[in-house]
Amino acid sequence: MPAVAAAVAALALLAAGCTGSGPHPAQVSPAANANANASAKAKPKAAADTPRVTITPANGAAAADPSAGITVTATRGTLTGVTVRTSGDAVPGQLSQGGTVWHSRWALDVSQSYVVTATASGHGGRVTATSSFRTLTPRQTFQTEILEGYGQTYGVGMPIILYFSQKITDRAAVERSLQLTTSKPVVGAWYWDYPCNMAVTCAYFRPRDYWPSGTTVSFTGHLNGVQGAPGVYGYHTLTQTFTIGPSLIAIGNTATHRTEIYYNGRLRYNWPISSGRPGDDTPDGSYLTIEKANPVQMTGPGYSISVPWSVRFTFSGDYYHDAYWSVGEQGFENVSHGCVNLSPADAETYYNLAVPGDPITIMGSPKGGTWDNGWTEWFLSWPQYLKGSALHQAVQAGPGGSTFVDPSTLPPSTATAPLQTAPPGNSAAR
Repeated sequence: MPAVAAAVAALALLAAGCTGSGPHPAQVSPAANANANASAKAKPKAAADTPRVTITPANGAAAADPSAGITVTATRGTLTGVTVRTSGDAVPGQLSQGGTVWHSRWALDVSQSYVVTATASGHGGRVTATSSFRTLTPRQTFQTEILEGYGQTYGVGMPIILYFSQKITDRAAVERSLQLTTSKPVVGAWYWDYPCNMAVTCAYFRPRDYWPSGTTVSFTGHLNGVQGAPGVYGYHTLTQTFTIGPSLIAIGNTATHRTEIYYNGRLRYNWPISSGRPGDDTPDGSYLTIEKANPVQMTGPGYSISVPWSVRFTFSGDYYHDAYWSVGEQGFENVSHGCVNLSPADAETYYNLAVPGDPITIMGSPKGGTWDNGWTEWFLSWPQYLKGSALHQAVQAGPGGSTFVDPSTLPPSTATAPLQTAPPGNSAAR
């Protein structure tokens, strides 16, 4: 009935218009006719000026590509508001091109519904558009793990280590999704390693120079919806927060049979050592402490012994450790199977100070270090490290988050080796 009534009313208005008492068209004055023509031309012009809003993905899309994100474009106006409703991760974005284009910053979640509402204003008025869509459910996904533990403390050389369950071919897309927030300003870069020891693909973030002591590091991998390889998508957001502890740096010289231990920039200890004997030489390189245990059962040709106060720095089994059996040779002769032998008291002291990621530089050896035998990120100079980035860009991080920057725009480093950064060419044999 209401629809019928509306139709009747419209018809009545039409009849009234045909039989009204207004002037006959032939009697309309020229001025009135000109005004009428101007009014008629104004109407289509106003329609042409009306802003238009385009939202991608389009309304009703059932399998949108999450890696493409959301794009909102205004023509004949500027965007005055964009909201995204979802039960998944929040969707931040930013305006560009004079306020006419809005794009989400990160990929969208897979298998997730979204409702986008956007408003634009211009000379022709104000319009609002809405798009409701759902992202695809991928047939294949990749999983990412981070080595660092929540709230744990690490040494000043510690890289952020990511393990990927699948081969990552679009490393640039994944790298763009990685964000850092640091309590102190840090410059660094990502480096891709494939294959690596622990996974199909690894990615490492290393600062240009050692981390500032006391830095709190928060990592977010906005990996949900990122296409790491054709048809292979991330399906979760990865977060972690950890702390950089005091600076503890060991310099072991196989030629002088001494190790220097620096704590917070000052030489605290200078101990006698015995390193690898000829044929079992301890390899040169700037390593990092990996783990420690008291004791460690060490087994090799002709020996199996429980070794106290052991701090590991290579995957193949090199340690700083208590060697009560070689105290007489320490400071004079290299007799170990590759480890750095310390007296019981010295080994215990170092053990109690050490956390994963403390730099250990071995020098003076006739044997060079091997990449990936341990956390060997500091084998590489800064220019070499940058070449491992898929974007070939540096990362500037701070309390406000991180951005990718052209390395050539950065001020030069003022860090000095070995206390603030690794010595150059450190993995080369003597």
